[in-house]
Amino acid sequence: MRLKAWLISGALVVAALGAGGYVYWNGNQTPSVKYKTAKVEQGTITQVVTATGTVNPVQTVQVGSQVSGIIKNLYADFNSEVKAGQLVAQIDPAPFQAKVMEMEAGLQNALGSQARARAELAQRKLDLDRSKALYEQNLIARADLDNATTVYQTALAGTQIADAQVKQARALLEKAKLDLRYTAIHSPVNGIVISRNVDVGQTVAASFQTPVLFVIARDLTKMQVDTNVSESDIGDITEGKPATFVVDAYPDQRFTGTITQVRNAPITVQNVVTYTVVIGVDNTDLRLRPGMTANVSIIINRRDQVLTVPNAALRFKPSLPHAGSQPASAGGKPGPTVWLLNPQGEPIPREVKSGITDGVFTELAEGAVQEGDEVIVGLEMPRGPHGGRSGSSLPPGFGSQPSQRPGTGTPRGL
Repeated sequence: MRLKAWLISGALVVAALGAGGYVYWNGNQTPSVKYKTAKVEQGTITQVVTATGTVNPVQTVQVGSQVSGIIKNLYADFNSEVKAGQLVAQIDPAPFQAKVMEMEAGLQNALGSQARARAELAQRKLDLDRSKALYEQNLIARADLDNATTVYQTALAGTQIADAQVKQARALLEKAKLDLRYTAIHSPVNGIVISRNVDVGQTVAASFQTPVLFVIARDLTKMQVDTNVSESDIGDITEGKPATFVVDAYPDQRFTGTITQVRNAPITVQNVVTYTVVIGVDNTDLRLRPGMTANVSIIINRRDQVLTVPNAALRFKPSLPHAGSQPASAGGKPGPTVWLLNPQGEPIPREVKSGITDGVFTELAEGAVQEGDEVIVGLEMPRGPHGGRSGSSLPPGFGSQPSQRPGTGTPRGL
């Protein structure tokens, strides 16, 4: 019985030691850390400002109507090419022709009144001269002479009124004729009709404001993109700088243009201040159409044949006990830093001076980094015992993990 008890106890001890060893060697061991790296290379960095705009003709003309009436005929439609002076629409002229006839009759009436007033004036002038001669011969009293003078002056005023009525009648007639001419609507410029807002039979009312019948673009081979740029970026944008853009109709084609105008008038929407930037574009092939939405990239800076590094390398900051401390700039504040691997595979810092960035890569203006150096851009997450990635296998500073004994699970680089 004693021997059997010793055998059972020994088996249990061996099993316990085996389980403890398995846990120690397989469950509590931290896999090595692997770093993702990228080479420092020479290349071109282009700094851009992005915005959204609308493609528009350089110049558009709104063709309206000076008079109210019913559209009788249309001689132009969408996409019609028109010449300056070409008839594009006709408002029913009948009411205006009747108005002209009415004003002509009014003028004739005024002319008749004028002739009668002048005849009356001539008669009163004779009466006045006769009264003056009789008065000088003491044949009539002074009162008779004064009465003849008054009658003459009244007749003179009548002729002045008649003259004014003639002028008024002529003005009304000219206005009626002008309104009649306005019923024929002509294109003021050479161009293409991009909008037609009326149909035959429709009534247009020009009482308060001129109704727009057509919108004509003078030249669709020259277009412009009107875009809004925020106040934080407007300082780097000047006339003459290049710009590129894409439109939804041709997602694989990038159009080029040049900034032709930076307008000073601010536009404030929800406390955001923007400024209108106009980009001139050649549209000889007429692929761009008015109203298209353009996603614009304005090139504000460019560096050719410079050292470039991924932005991820500037953001990487290891927190390892054996990693070198981040260097400080002359002012005492940490400067931009990239991390390289030493021969032992441990990250070491290199202070650099960054230049412009395109959002993915950054120019290295200065620093102890050369072309071809491998800089750390991130971590390759180590895999756990079952092939999955575990946050407990990260080094200090890269996720939560249980405390380790000094010297246990020391990461090593590749």
